[in-house]
Amino acid sequence: MRPRAGRTARRDRCVNVLRGWSMSDVTRQQIDDWMAGLRGAVIQPEDPGYEAARQVWNGMVDCRPAAVVRCAGVADVQAALAFARSNGMRVAVRGGGHNIAGTGVCDGGLVIDLSMQRGVRIDPDARMAWVDPGATLADFDHEAQAFGLATPLGINSTTGVAGLTLGGGFGWLSRRHGMTVDNLLGAQMLTADGRLHRLDAKHEEDLFWAIRGGGGNFGVVTMFEFGLHPVGPEIYGGLVVYPAEQADQVLPAYRRFIAAASDDLAVWAVLRLAPPLPFLPPSVHGQPVVVFASCHVGKPDSGPDAVAPVREFGQPCGEHLGPMPYTAWQKAFDPLLTPGARNYWKSHNLASLGDPVFAALMQALREVPSPECEIFIAALGGEAGRPAGDAMAYAHRDADFIVNIHGRWQRAEDDARCVGWARESFDRLSQFALGTVYVNFLTSDESPRVSAAYGPNYERLARIKGRVDPNNLFRGNQNIAPLQ
Repeated sequence: MRPRAGRTARRDRCVNVLRGWSMSDVTRQQIDDWMAGLRGAVIQPEDPGYEAARQVWNGMVDCRPAAVVRCAGVADVQAALAFARSNGMRVAVRGGGHNIAGTGVCDGGLVIDLSMQRGVRIDPDARMAWVDPGATLADFDHEAQAFGLATPLGINSTTGVAGLTLGGGFGWLSRRHGMTVDNLLGAQMLTADGRLHRLDAKHEEDLFWAIRGGGGNFGVVTMFEFGLHPVGPEIYGGLVVYPAEQADQVLPAYRRFIAAASDDLAVWAVLRLAPPLPFLPPSVHGQPVVVFASCHVGKPDSGPDAVAPVREFGQPCGEHLGPMPYTAWQKAFDPLLTPGARNYWKSHNLASLGDPVFAALMQALREVPSPECEIFIAALGGEAGRPAGDAMAYAHRDADFIVNIHGRWQRAEDDARCVGWARESFDRLSQFALGTVYVNFLTSDESPRVSAAYGPNYERLARIKGRVDPNNLFRGNQNIAPLQ
């Protein structure tokens, strides 16, 4: 509920804050009327919860919005959009707050915070899910797995479903069941003018095409409708770890293996310093390693045989494989991706993994500047690569591999060193890459790469943007400039 104690004092502060930050002539009556009509809470800079409300997953993001409105439903979002629009305020939309660029917050504007709306409703007979815009992957998986169902999502359970989906979305199920957007069957969305739209294959097909990979450029999605697939509740998978000294043997073996692997099996490679995992001997902790993370979602009894070749790439220094709940595997990497650390990413789409790619990756591993930094190779292909590149806004069906150079550290004094490592490693790989990029992996300083994120679909997206958001109210993202 909206806080009420000391309302007059807070209202006076809100007048001053909104005037000072938004450069708008906002009257006391306007603010009073707006706040009175909300079910949710408005959090201002002097309120006790402001510091927490403005924080997002990436600790490098330090924005100070004029106000954060925690919306309790569609009516609150409509009211927030109307207030921002009428007062010329910048808008940021926050779902899970997980975006690496920190686009869920902004300086001096209004944050429309959807994180309180976390409902997930499952129809197991129709294999359908209706998901609220603040739900996380953990929320979705918890409800769907009660019926042995899932849809392709990401790999960190605290990620928001909304941002993941709007950028394309991929994870352990993508080789078998496609990108997240391939499983999005419909949505409800508020556009900049406050109108609520039903989007699906029969309703506003152009706009439905655009939100499947076009990011948050077109409005605020207030409900997602997904198709579900039988998955779990148990899968077979886990980790096999090799010392970096065996990279010349195990990485080419991985390349050959994944090229012929069943779509039921996802195997990703991770290059990093070994964390102190209990199945690794202490002598390996902190040493450079190549980790293969496997997830098999086919018949349960075929899992061990499907993953067995991964154990034979070389001489492992440790492994942890077996049947486990799908929900457990979806949370397996959460301890390495906790909120609040400083993060800087650089990413490439690749069609193949040649030996020069491996050489560049191994040089990055040798130079890794912090124990939390890593490079991961996500293997896609399979169903993720089968739709046409113009079937929806997500265009990169030729990207069989996504390489993410993930800089992560704790202290601000290490910023230059860790950011420099990510950029240098990225530059070494550039000549082997497709020149495109997964939009959700773009950092805040990569605006020149926005067209590469949307690829050949950019012009069509810009025309749709010009029709539904000609004034670019929704510009707090990897922005598509409206074309009119």
